[in-house]
Amino acid sequence: MAEATPKKPPDWKHITEPIHDAESLKQESINANHDHLITEIETSDGPLGTTLRAVYEGKELSKFRIRLDDKIRNHDREIERMCNFHYQGFIDSIRELLTVRQDAAKLKDEVQQVDQHLQESCVPLMTKGEELVKCRRIQGNIATAVESLNLCLPVLEMYRKLQEQMTSRRFYPALKTLEQLEHTYLPRVNSHWFAQTMADDIPKQRESIKEASMSDLKDFLENIRKHSGKIGEVAMLHAAEQNNMDPAIVKATRKKTKKRRAPPPPNPFTGEVDAPPPPVIQDEEDEIEDSADSDFLSDDDDVWELSAQDLIDFSPVYRCLHIYSVLGDRERFETYYRKQRWKQARLSLQPPSNMVMSIKDHTSGQQQTEHESLDSFKRYFHDIVGFFVVEDHILNTTQGLVNRAYIDELWEMAVSKLAASLRTNTVQCKDTSMLLDVKNLIILFCHTLRGYGFSVGHVLELLLEMRDQYNDVLTRQWVDIFNEIFSEDNYTPIYVESIEEYTAIVTQFPIQDENLERFIKLEESFPKRFPFSQFVPDVYNQVKAYINACLKYSADLHLSHTEIDDMIRKSTNLLLTRTLGSCLSSLIKKPSLTLLQLIQISINMNYLEKSCLYLEEYISSITGAQNDSVHMARLHGTTMFKDAKSDAEEHIYKQLNLKIDEFMDLASYDWLLPEAKGHASGYVIDLVAFLQSTFMSFTNLPDIYLHLLEKVAKTACMSACKHIANSLKEFLLDNEIRQLTMGSLQQFNLDLIQCEQFAASEPIPGANDGNLTLAFAGIRQLLDLFLNWDWSLYLADYGQTNSKYVRVQPQVALSLLEKLHNADKKKNTIFGSLNKKERDKKKLLDTVLKQLRGLVNGSTQQIQG
Repeated sequence: MAEATPKKPPDWKHITEPIHDAESLKQESINANHDHLITEIETSDGPLGTTLRAVYEGKELSKFRIRLDDKIRNHDREIERMCNFHYQGFIDSIRELLTVRQDAAKLKDEVQQVDQHLQESCVPLMTKGEELVKCRRIQGNIATAVESLNLCLPVLEMYRKLQEQMTSRRFYPALKTLEQLEHTYLPRVNSHWFAQTMADDIPKQRESIKEASMSDLKDFLENIRKHSGKIGEVAMLHAAEQNNMDPAIVKATRKKTKKRRAPPPPNPFTGEVDAPPPPVIQDEEDEIEDSADSDFLSDDDDVWELSAQDLIDFSPVYRCLHIYSVLGDRERFETYYRKQRWKQARLSLQPPSNMVMSIKDHTSGQQQTEHESLDSFKRYFHDIVGFFVVEDHILNTTQGLVNRAYIDELWEMAVSKLAASLRTNTVQCKDTSMLLDVKNLIILFCHTLRGYGFSVGHVLELLLEMRDQYNDVLTRQWVDIFNEIFSEDNYTPIYVESIEEYTAIVTQFPIQDENLERFIKLEESFPKRFPFSQFVPDVYNQVKAYINACLKYSADLHLSHTEIDDMIRKSTNLLLTRTLGSCLSSLIKKPSLTLLQLIQISINMNYLEKSCLYLEEYISSITGAQNDSVHMARLHGTTMFKDAKSDAEEHIYKQLNLKIDEFMDLASYDWLLPEAKGHASGYVIDLVAFLQSTFMSFTNLPDIYLHLLEKVAKTACMSACKHIANSLKEFLLDNEIRQLTMGSLQQFNLDLIQCEQFAASEPIPGANDGNLTLAFAGIRQLLDLFLNWDWSLYLADYGQTNSKYVRVQPQVALSLLEKLHNADKKKNTIFGSLNKKERDKKKLLDTVLKQLRGLVNGSTQQIQG
């Protein structure tokens, strides 16, 4: 290459040259700038972006182009001068090339001849070579195919294995196969089209596994809901054996029914449907299905020997949990499981509609209803126990599917709903035996779940609430028992005709009374009689039966002897004070009872009152609380029997007074009678005869009866005398009687004398103290005042304590005197008014009336003698 022409330095003008004008100076500046840019373009080894941007941003682009063209022309002239300078050497080189050209043509011909000869000689070789290449290519393809097959066969084998596992519903191995297929085998065959197809199908397979495992879980949940009762029954049976309780408490009655199974669902992967199973005979509520259709074992005997957890195959839960955990969706599975189990818990806690039936009679049909109701209680408890047994097993065998907080919350909800259901349903129960069965079920329920770690304190508190209801039902039953005893009693003393009958009575009722024993010993030969009637030992024995019934409820409650004793004493007090006291009150108020029957009831109350001490000893003996007698509550029966005795005595008095009123109603006085008949009225004679015979029956009783009824008889006799006196006084003061004569008062006096003679005749032995005659003192003083016409003495001594007529009230005397005055007015005539004696009597009568009115009105005027 020719040497480059040296660059000509720029033709700079001398500064000293004068500047002709501004335009030329500007033009020179532009030219200098253009020259500078061109120099940069020529000399720059790097990018020309900055220089070109400066060119195009300038305002003299056309002048720059002209300047650049001038520069190009100068370079062309320089190139041309250089070529002219080296022209001769170029001509020499061309000549040498022409000489070489001839030799090259000759060489070419020779080479062509050799090549043609070589081509002809190599034709067989080329043929064999092509065959060899083809064979080598086939061999290479075969090796490549074998290598590819060696890579693809494990993938295809794993895929086939996956399909078999999916068909046989072995989801967990299928999931592991998918993991190996995705991460180990498919990356080896990424170049094959089927690898991408398989890779795209893997998420679908995982979803299919999730859906299939979830389907198995749903089947498991459905089966576990159906068979929770069987699980709970087995768990409660084992708890009954461990706590030495009767296993019959647990088992519910089952009916054998022929049940047709539903056809199995199609396989979710293959679509195949298995042949439907034949119908089987199963228990109606708690059937035990085979392993293909249920989680339970098919042999019923084996079921009772296994634990509750062994009855169930929990693999669907574990499998589904593991699958969702591996697939990163564990939280969704836990939420779904807890939500479904919470719903099932609510279903299990919902009591059946026929759980409680009110038992009103004991016919065969109604008794069957009671069994059905108790079976409903059993199944209700079975379902709840089965549910929590399953949850406890899930808690202990899985990590985090359920936790203790979730179980506690579920249990608290269950306890509250269980308590509410039992309160609602048991309150309708009217049968004590069923309540006892329910109590035993609740106790066994608590034992069972306590063994699984659940707190059952609130459930046990419910038993104490049910105790009050049990006692209330018992009390209502004993109302009928007591009323039946009272209705069947003859209210006569018990007669025994042999030593066996005597021993039977003494055995039934404790008799430790000196008077009674002395009375019985006096009667050496049979028949003998007790002072009380049959309802005394019957009531005593029924109270003991009630105590025993109360004790039954306390069994297995793990209460102390003192607590049991206190509970039974409280219940017995309620029985005695409310139930028996109410029954006795209703009995005593019956109008059909005779006076002798009331007397017998009063006698009976004495012995029942004394029996309370033996009832207290009996309670202490059966509860084992004898050593803690300081804190024992006393029975209130003593007070109740005293009140009942007083009530009976009051009714004796009322009954006697009612009988007296019947005689009094027969009274028929002629209040205008001029003279007395000379003998007492017939009704008074009959009344006195009745009273003498009545109180004679008291007198003729054995000494032991007199000891018991002495006070009653005296009180009854005093009450009768007072009632007769008040009735006689009411006759005289009757407002309908406007007039009466002295003859009627004299006749009335004869009747009063008859009553006074009865009172003085000592109708009751020992009643000779004069108190009976005092009952007639008021009416006696009133009659004596009128019959003796002793007004001066009455008015003079009025207000003094030692007055002869202290019991006569002024208003009573005034009323009776006005009636006499009215009668006198009617019989006085014009001739009688001329009689001095009559005039004096009338004057005295007027004076007395005036004085009595003054006393009644509070006047203190003194009568002048």
